[in-house]
Amino acid sequence: MQKNILALGLIAGLFSAAAVQAGDLGASAELGTTGIGAHLTVPVQPQLNARVGLNYLDYSYSGATSSVDYDFKLKLTTVDALLDYYPTSSNFRLTGGLVYNGNKITANAKSNATGSYTLNNKIYDAASAGKIDGKIDFRKVAPYLGIGWGNAVAQDGGWGFTSDLGVMFQGSPDTSLTNSGCTALQAICTDLANSVAVENVSLADKASKFKAYPVLRVGLSYKF
Repeated sequence: MQKNILALGLIAGLFSAAAVQAGDLGASAELGTTGIGAHLTVPVQPQLNARVGLNYLDYSYSGATSSVDYDFKLKLTTVDALLDYYPTSSNFRLTGGLVYNGNKITANAKSNATGSYTLNNKIYDAASAGKIDGKIDFRKVAPYLGIGWGNAVAQDGGWGFTSDLGVMFQGSPDTSLTNSGCTALQAICTDLANSVAVENVSLADKASKFKAYPVLRVGLSYKF
């Protein structure tokens, strides 16, 4: 909780301090791997801007570990606090900052064509095994590094193009796969719980590909 408050405080403080020093304000709307987003930009120094924004999207997809098929639902929710540095007179920028990371995934196991689950090399009847589902969470404060193009507070003003290409380092995921509603014999339900714990490790390995989350965004900006 303290890290979450610190990140949100940094976002508010960074932008507020920059806004006091700057009369210019730029806004942008983007679409990309972080979802649908919007950012506000103010200049801090001649070659340095501060940028804050919100990105959001929900979508579902199917996937599998080595033994279980899943329906996954990915909820993207991030708040960016970024600094854009322009090393040359062009609109090319180097970007770094912190992201408040609310990204999470829910996973629901699907039975196979024979109506069973295969867990830990054991077969369980899905009707009596109940539900097998869980969540995949990531650390709430994630560093961001990237490059991009566009300057929402450029001197010429008006409409412009903006893009970001970078990586959000959200770390190793925490997975919590469990089963509920088992109606089989107690010994079978106990064995199932143990097999689900083993499968949870496989799910964590599957989710580890999101440790470094790729960020690609394109959009339009406007200087007020």
